Amino acid sequence: MAARSGMNTSGQAGSDAPKVKLTKESFQQGLRIFRFTLPYRTKFIIGTVLLTLSSASTMAFPWLIGKLADAASNNPVLLPNGRAVSINQIALGFGVLILLQGLFSFGRIWFFTQVSEFTVRDIRQALYRKFVKLPIPYFEKNRVGAITSRITSDVGIIQDSFSLTLAELFRQVTTLLAGVVFIMIVSVKLSMFMLLTFPPIVVLAMVFGRKIRGLAKTTQDELAKTNVIVEETLQGINTVKAFTNEQFETQRYTSSLTNTVRAALKSNLYRGGFVSFVIIGLFGGIVLVLWRAATLVQAGQMTIGDLTQFALYTMFIGASVAGLGELYGKVQSTLGASERILEMLDEPTEPTHQPGAQPVQLQGNIEYEHVQFRYPTRPDLAVLNDISFGIQAGEKIALVGPSGAGKSTIVQLLMQFYELSSGQILVDGRDIRHYDLTELRRHIGIVPQETILFGGSIRENIAYGKVTAPDEEIIEAARKANAWQFISSFPEGLDTLVGERGIKLSGGQRQRIAIARAILKNPAILILDEATSSLDSESEKLVQSAMDELMQNRTSIIIAHRLSTIRKVDKILVIDGGRIVEQGTHDELAQFDNGLYANLLKLQFELT
Repeated sequence: MAARSGMNTSGQAGSDAPKVKLTKESFQQGLRIFRFTLPYRTKFIIGTVLLTLSSASTMAFPWLIGKLADAASNNPVLLPNGRAVSINQIALGFGVLILLQGLFSFGRIWFFTQVSEFTVRDIRQALYRKFVKLPIPYFEKNRVGAITSRITSDVGIIQDSFSLTLAELFRQVTTLLAGVVFIMIVSVKLSMFMLLTFPPIVVLAMVFGRKIRGLAKTTQDELAKTNVIVEETLQGINTVKAFTNEQFETQRYTSSLTNTVRAALKSNLYRGGFVSFVIIGLFGGIVLVLWRAATLVQAGQMTIGDLTQFALYTMFIGASVAGLGELYGKVQSTLGASERILEMLDEPTEPTHQPGAQPVQLQGNIEYEHVQFRYPTRPDLAVLNDISFGIQAGEKIALVGPSGAGKSTIVQLLMQFYELSSGQILVDGRDIRHYDLTELRRHIGIVPQETILFGGSIRENIAYGKVTAPDEEIIEAARKANAWQFISSFPEGLDTLVGERGIKLSGGQRQRIAIARAILKNPAILILDEATSSLDSESEKLVQSAMDELMQNRTSIIIAHRLSTIRKVDKILVIDGGRIVEQGTHDELAQFDNGLYANLLKLQFELT
């Protein structure tokens, strides 16, 4: 249970981007993500101008309200030319301001939305392009859930930043700065009093807010653990019932829920204290400021309109400071998401699809010369030791041996999924490292042990071997793979959906579609990786017949556990401990009484 729990939680971990401490270096690093906005900089500039006008019009409201209050209390409101302004004219000014505010806000949202959507599209395209070009070792070192979180959760955070956070940050900073300027203009004395009163309250509010966010995250983490228990229990419900552990799982879930409740109560205790503090501290501060303002009005040093303006601008400043505290956390998350995305985009890729690469034609001659291989993450563990053998074009060889002997690694090195530690592999007399990787792989076909089909139609899955193939070629490939009989029996024929990973088809049907895909590709070199090991006898016979068709006139490398399927190959290589310990035909190797191949043959004969 513990192992499964770890896997589930790691899969969910990608949903929350790490918060990066806001430093000059992290800020400069995060700004690199803005290079994706460069194609849309005109729209971004227009949106920024409209945002500035929208913020400015918002800051004009308290000023107009103050003038309206003066006019209502019979204090004359004068224009710079000395002309008095009536209440109706001020109200008309309100109407014009509201109309402009609406237009500015609409324009700002429209332009920023375009920048956001197009930028996020480009980031997702760049990430996906990077995903499919990353080498195989990268996927072995990183979980798929952690990788896909880059293109989902992290990009979602970036999208929120472009469409909401940046605009809100600009607005709050503008409001804060403009509000301070305006209150200084209204009353220097009152401004100094307010600025002495508010900072301690704001600092304490930020401390409270940080503590509450930490406790809220703890609550979410505890809740996530309870969800993991539910998920793994339901996934393994047969095991739970078989071991009669229903009560144990219930107790485990109850214990986890109790921890969640404790964390939630602690979080809400602080949240309640924070609300009380805001009511007492913030509103108490406002009351103090208003008391001081009232004394100034009574002394004739301020008008009712000035008092109204001052109170409103004070509220604007308080709201912007509170908003900046929340935005600070969002900026940290944005920097964390940007850092993870940029790390992914900076990863080295395979040199596939090089521009200007010339098409090649392969005969299929293969030569392994003193090949050695160690995994980069385990340089102390030798997987292959001094492997040397040759295959002539059109020849069929088989690799056999115990699990972990290095059979699959041999063919993976031919596909250049990994780099050789030493030695070389030649194809048609040329080192494979000197071929364009895409062109080399274009001439190698593979039918794996576990066939992975995509969730589309049978046509799409077969055509994956040649995406431009017409239906005639697809059907012909299906016939040669002994797949057309069952395909034509489906009401939708080639349009039949295979389901996720081909779940709607049997194992034998999936293997025959994989063989049809390889036939359509028409490779010079064919790799069959234990393609019949998990099939029943009837399916194996059909698949073996299809593979015999597929192997005609091709250089074929067969990795086999069922030795009965390789009796007719030209040569068998017996691999053990990363070395070739025996080689020859089936009849030759079967005669070595103490040989590894003969022992494997006897063992399988006894088991059958």
